Amino acid sequence: MDRLVVMKTFVTVAKSSSFSAAARELAISGSLVSRHVADLERQVGVRLVNRTARSVSLTDAGKRYAEFAERILTEIDVEDSDLSGSRDAAEGTLSIICPKWIGTLEVGDAIAAFVREHPRITVRFELGGMSDRNYDFLDRGYDVAFHTRDLRDSNVLVRRVSELPFVLAASADYLRRKGTPQTVIELSDHDCLLHPNDPVWRLGAGAETIHHKVQNAPVVANSYLVIEKLVEQGCGIALIPRRPAESRLDSGELVEVLSQHRPPARALYAVHAPGGQTPERVRVFLDFMTAWFRARTAA
Repeated sequence: MDRLVVMKTFVTVAKSSSFSAAARELAISGSLVSRHVADLERQVGVRLVNRTARSVSLTDAGKRYAEFAERILTEIDVEDSDLSGSRDAAEGTLSIICPKWIGTLEVGDAIAAFVREHPRITVRFELGGMSDRNYDFLDRGYDVAFHTRDLRDSNVLVRRVSELPFVLAASADYLRRKGTPQTVIELSDHDCLLHPNDPVWRLGAGAETIHHKVQNAPVVANSYLVIEKLVEQGCGIALIPRRPAESRLDSGELVEVLSQHRPPARALYAVHAPGGQTPERVRVFLDFMTAWFRARTAA
């Protein structure tokens, strides 16, 4: 028998001095009330009530236990209320983990806007990654993880937040020196800078998709920020996130290469714990991020 259930029954009996009155208040049968009290007496090992044909009274032990049980039940109710309130309020600490390139080049500005709009939420933002075990971030205490893989796992919920466009680009200076490739095959004659996540460049879409495996890259760097800087310095051609490079593309400092074979955008996913008890701060954050990226894409 659930200890808290029988404690609640006993406290109700103690207050009403009647099994039948307690049964009516709890909407259970009188025999079940009697059984709950008997079960509790067996658990604590002492008699708690004196039973007569007409009335119920508490023993000295019963009076002490009734005070104790009522205090425990009240504390549980208060704690439940506090927890429910924290879930329903957009406040507290929001812990986020995000791959370095996404956090640096894409998500950082959105989080800055979120913090300004929600000052009661403290953000703990870490640049890192998720392990092969999709829900590892939950074990590490994070509320939300960003990823570009659609994680199909019953242990997590996945929301598609945005699409991250990529561009094949080089500096105007590099193209003046080395020439501009007109076909994907001609990339083999150029210095192609490589991110280890992209050993094969997927260019074009649908039936027109071409896969180009980068060979003998002069630089391999696990940071798109570093690769973009190298492209700006005229070190070669690279596949880089488009939005952070947009202003330099507009100014002509960087030039899109093979625009007829544009790489497909990559989906940005926000991953969080499953279940209906998602804290309000997490729900508010996910809604904000989705709207922020949608507005940015439409601009």
